[in-house]
Amino acid sequence: MNETESAAVLELANRFVAAIEARDVDTVRRCYAPQARIWHNVDGKVQSVDDNIKGVHWIHKVLGGVRYDVKRRLAIPGGFLQEHVLRGTLPGGEAFAMPACVVCTVEGGVITALDEYLDSAHTRPLVAASQRGR
Repeated sequence: MNETESAAVLELANRFVAAIEARDVDTVRRCYAPQARIWHNVDGKVQSVDDNIKGVHWIHKVLGGVRYDVKRRLAIPGGFLQEHVLRGTLPGGEAFAMPACVVCTVEGGVITALDEYLDSAHTRPLVAASQRGR
């Protein structure tokens, strides 16, 4: 990957994260290829772009002030790798933090695959808050 390609991939990563933080699902969708596959290590299932967009809505419903504290973002052959901590505020006012890592494949300027790795124990406060909100 040359310098220009690396810069374009990192700009896509930045735009993607900023769109999730802003709940700008139109931009999130444009960052993905229509048939992109999104996989999470916690359940081993593959999500569609539509299902991932539903997840963006859900996270914003459960957490206030959604933001990514990016620890490392690297252009790698065929895409990018990002380590981050997803942060926000739970409905009861408690701070939420979930470390995670994503490895994205990028083709033609869009994400064609996203593999997310996280510890499922960190999702428990989100699930509990979501269930209380029902």
